Amino acid sequence: MAMTTDPARSGLDQHPAKGLKTPRAAAAAGILFSVLLLTSLFLLLDTVRLDPRDPGDWLGPQSWKVALALNLIPFAGIAFLWFVGVLRDRMGAAEDKLFATVFLGSGLLFIGLLFVSASSIGAILIAYSALPRDMPGSVTFMLARSLAYHLTSIYALKMAGVFLMTASTIVLRTGIAARVTAIIGYIAAAIILIGSQFMDWTVIIFPVWVFIVSVDILIREARSRATS
Repeated sequence: MAMTTDPARSGLDQHPAKGLKTPRAAAAAGILFSVLLLTSLFLLLDTVRLDPRDPGDWLGPQSWKVALALNLIPFAGIAFLWFVGVLRDRMGAAEDKLFATVFLGSGLLFIGLLFVSASSIGAILIAYSALPRDMPGSVTFMLARSLAYHLTSIYALKMAGVFLMTASTIVLRTGIAARVTAIIGYIAAAIILIGSQFMDWTVIIFPVWVFIVSVDILIREARSRATS
């Protein structure tokens, strides 16, 4: 029986589709996440007090900064999920189930808790727009503000610390970035896990580390392309 070849399939075999290159994708997603989250954090730190007993004096003319920051956070979360995905893909067959569970679980919990915290701040803005005189200093405001503070400074940042440790291990195993970035990641994770509820500035450590790793990946990729 004569065998026929499918022209379309033959064309695919001759010109295989090029897949997205994982290291570059990880770097792009990591940089985007870092820029968006750091922008959100700086907008929030410029207006909202980190003290859970915040009196709410930022409500009013400065609340647009808070609203802008809250609208940037979902996009930062999307970029972070992409960053997590391409790092897992980079691990490939070397990834074991226990490690994958901790790595993926801590990343998802970090984003989930960050979203819930941002939602509580958003609820404050909506309530203030409806009751501008009653909201600041009320029990409802204190409850929502304290919830956002504890979700971020304790729970979300603790998950970020766990993610830092596992991501640093990926860097060591794969060589996707410089070894020193993994060492910095372990140190940053220890600082976050121990002092996130005592030192308010620890909130910026995580996106800064992701930015450093992402830039290092891009530089190493550019060098490898230049020498190949």
